[in-house]
Amino acid sequence: MPVTNPYLDIPAFDDFTKVLDPSVYHALPDDWWVGTSDIVGSTKAVEAGRYKEVNMVGASIIAATTNAIGHSDFPFIFGGDGAAIVCPPDKVPDVRNALAATAIWAKEELGFDLRIALIRINDIRKGGHDVRVARFLASKKLAYAVFSGRGISWAEDQMKQGHNLIAPAPSGTQPDLTGLSCRWSPISAEDGCKILSLIMLPRDDRHRFDLCATALFGILEQDRRDSNPVPETGPDFRLGWESLRLEALATQGTEGSKLRAWCKALFISCVALFLFKTGRKLGDFDPLHYRHQTRLNTDFRRFGDGIWLTVNCNAEQTEQIETLLSNAENNGDIWFGIKQQDEALMTCIVPDIASDSHLHFLDGADGGYTAAASVCKAKMKKTATQPLHAEPAST
Repeated sequence: MPVTNPYLDIPAFDDFTKVLDPSVYHALPDDWWVGTSDIVGSTKAVEAGRYKEVNMVGASIIAATTNAIGHSDFPFIFGGDGAAIVCPPDKVPDVRNALAATAIWAKEELGFDLRIALIRINDIRKGGHDVRVARFLASKKLAYAVFSGRGISWAEDQMKQGHNLIAPAPSGTQPDLTGLSCRWSPISAEDGCKILSLIMLPRDDRHRFDLCATALFGILEQDRRDSNPVPETGPDFRLGWESLRLEALATQGTEGSKLRAWCKALFISCVALFLFKTGRKLGDFDPLHYRHQTRLNTDFRRFGDGIWLTVNCNAEQTEQIETLLSNAENNGDIWFGIKQQDEALMTCIVPDIASDSHLHFLDGADGGYTAAASVCKAKMKKTATQPLHAEPAST
């Protein structure tokens, strides 16, 4: 009998505001596993201008898992400097090897200490949390996972405390990162606008978080594209040496050598540049359709135990958002962090250019989610270390 995929059995929805509806989420089996990852010291790397490399390594976790499993029909979420994935038990050995290979690749090729871990969902539930998943339909061809239950964030915290860690593979091991690329030009904010990388996390009262989130969605919906930074025609293509370098580093394991990977990346990019500039088709590949589909398939909004957005906002929207979130945070409803930038960066996983199911991860071009998360964490740490106010002494 064919193996069923309980994740694909979950009905998908196309209204992003439904991420706040608990009825759309479904529990995954106890014996499934959660993989978590993050770059140690990513904030300093971003401050040093290495945000493109940080995003590439974060997306590499999803690419490696996709190639290990053989498809992208599994739950995952991209977080800028890392990612979380969920896989069935029969795929755990392959996924473990893929994550370990990615960790040593990140260390030896880019100098990043990529922390990785795996934990069973049953153990997360024993820890008092849950992993509930829904499927948001970004386009007719692609759905992204959204998570509730705080199980993913708890697993990440456990990893950062040194639990459930996976050791990197032996030196020289190469992951299969086929399809991983970053060929698009940076996406500029529209005139009079900024690219906001925004993270909003719940505190103790989920109802008050939902009220704030609903108001936030209303502000973003003032824009006819829901504040999606990607133009309606799709992003622009460019031939950039940094993008070529990262793509060559990602594919050298499957190509057999750095030189061969460089040559292939350069050749493909030159052909793609010609097609995108001229609009000519090549076989089943239609560059105009591909650009349009890229906009639809971009995950500029995510939900994983909180809201993660990379959005294009004008000055009025930005002021409304900051006022709304500041008031909610002062009331003890949420935590939030915002990073304003002039551009956004796109990192892609394209297993097949002729298919419409290619994946595109968006982040701010000046630190993005990493910077916003750093702001969030600083606020949370400050509040946690503040002494409780003493009651006034009686007289």
